[in-house]
Parts: sequence; structure tokens; C-alpha cells
Amino acid sequence: MTLIHAIILGIIEGITEFLPISSTGHMILTSTLLKIQDNEFVKTFEIVIQLGAIMAVVVAYYKRFLLSFQIYLKLAVAVIPTLLAGVLVYKKLKLLMGNPIGICISLAVGGLILIIFDKWTEKKESKYLDLEDISYLDAVKIGLFQCISLIPGISRAAATIFGGLFAGFNRRQATEFSFLLAVPTMLAATGYDLLKTDAVIHGDDWMTLMVGGSVAFVFALLAITAFINYVSKHGFKVFGYYRIGLVAVFVILAMVLGIPMHL
Repeated sequence: MTLIHAIILGIIEGITEFLPISSTGHMILTSTLLKIQDNEFVKTFEIVIQLGAIMAVVVAYYKRFLLSFQIYLKLAVAVIPTLLAGVLVYKKLKLLMGNPIGICISLAVGGLILIIFDKWTEKKESKYLDLEDISYLDAVKIGLFQCISLIPGISRAAATIFGGLFAGFNRRQATEFSFLLAVPTMLAATGYDLLKTDAVIHGDDWMTLMVGGSVAFVFALLAITAFINYVSKHGFKVFGYYRIGLVAVFVILAMVLGIPMHL
């Protein structure tokens, strides 16, 4: 992996992690097009840039985390279903995560869902005054929705945002809760990945990791601010169209570059 690769992947991770367009899908498709070899260092690099993205949420919402202890309890309840499901299907998911065709299918299906349900969310009012007011049952519902995102290409953000909408939040609240829920979810996922990955880091690799993590942090911070404002006014359908367009572009590029496509 070159430093240019690190910057590209850091940008992609930062922008896509908290948008309903699947960061995992983008990372896999980009790595496929750039022909980045999947090895232990690349796995370590992916963990580092995810941590960079997590830190962006902590920085952007530090006041929220300090405001009430209740939010910690609700997030803890919401993350439990995903932790259990992740442990049970971890190995099978890792096999799926390297398959571009599977990613394309998930991206396209998820895009259609975003377009179809966008109108329903337009004037949806919240039954909760604030995020920490959510009931434990509704927090579990969001956690169950998040389990769907264990399928690569679905998008954790999309699943949890729609889970929040079904649980009673409005667009803005559902999006903000999705951001906050990303912190314990991604910390648990990256921690588990670290245990399963034999980190191989040499001299110049530290620079690659630092650059990738820093770039992911900066672009995630920008994406969080822009996304929350955009969704509050315009909804989700543009992201649905984007997902479908991304699949079309990837398939065309794969054909031009002679990259094999198979399940």
C-alpha cells in the first residue's frame, strides 16, 4: 500500500462511515479497483482509519456525551444485539466482505429502499423530546436494525437511521443517534478485529497509518456536520440514487480494467 492509497482510503472512510452509503462497500470496491492486496497490514490499516472516524464523532458530540449519563445506558442497550450477532456470524461475514458482486447487490437494494422510504420520513415528527428520552425497548429496536448492517454493503448508518425513524425519532434525531451509536459499535468491532488480526507494522508503515487515520478523522468530521444539516432539509433519496449509480460505475470500470466479477 502506497501513501497515495492511504490518503484515498482515508478520505473514503471518513466521508462514507456515517453516511447511508456503506463505508465497507466503498472500501472493498475501491481496494478492488486499486488492486490493493489484502494482507495483515491492510487489515490493520482499516482498523486505524476506522478509529480515526470514531474520534470525529467523539469530538463533534463531546458535549452530548457529557450532558447525561442516560445516553450511555441507552447506547449500551442498543449495541447489545449487534455484539451478539457479530460474534455469532463473524467468520461468515469476513468471507462475504471480499466479494464485490455481493457488495454491489447490497448497495443497489439499499439504494432502492432509501428512495422508496424517503417520502415517509419527510414530515415525520418525533415522539421524543431528546435522544436520551428514548425508551429501552426502542433502543433495542434500533440495535436490531443495526444487525442488518452486518451484511456488507447495507450500511450501518442507513440501518440505524431507519431503525431510529421506526423507533419514533425524526430525521435529525435518528441521524444523531446513529452517530452516537457508531462509537460503541465501531470500538467493539475494531477491538475484536485487532484480536483476530496479526498486526504487522514496519518502519515506514507507521507514517501510512498516521496519515490514513488523520485523513479519516478530518473528513469524517466534515461529513458529520454536512450530513446532519443536509438530511434535516432534504432527506435520504439522493443517497439512494448515489448507491445505484456507484454500482453502475463500478461494474463499467471493472469491465474496462478486466477485473473478474463473480460470486
